[in-house]
Amino acid sequence: MELMEATELRARTRLGEKGRFVIPTVMREALGVDAGGVLDLRVVDGELRISTMQSRIRRVQERARQIIPPGVSLSEELSAERREAAKHE
Repeated sequence: MELMEATELRARTRLGEKGRFVIPTVMREALGVDAGGVLDLRVVDGELRISTMQSRIRRVQERARQIIPPGVSLSEELSAERREAAKHE
C-alpha cells in the first residue's frame, strides 16, 4: 500500500481475497473510525465512496441549515402539528 501526497488523503491499495482491502491508519483516524466501526459505502459515478454515519449526518445538518431559517425548530413544529391533529381525532 502506498500513501500519496496531496492536499487530500489518497492511497493506492490492492484488492485482496474476498474483495477485501485495508484502509490505512491515517485515513481511519481522519474518518474517526476504529475496527468494528460502521461505514457507509456508495458507488457514485463509477467511484466507491466511503463515509461514516457521523459525516453523513453532519452533511445533512449543513444542508438543512441552508434551507431552514434560524430560530425555527422543526421538532417543535412537528409536535405542534401532531397535537393539532390529535385534537381532531
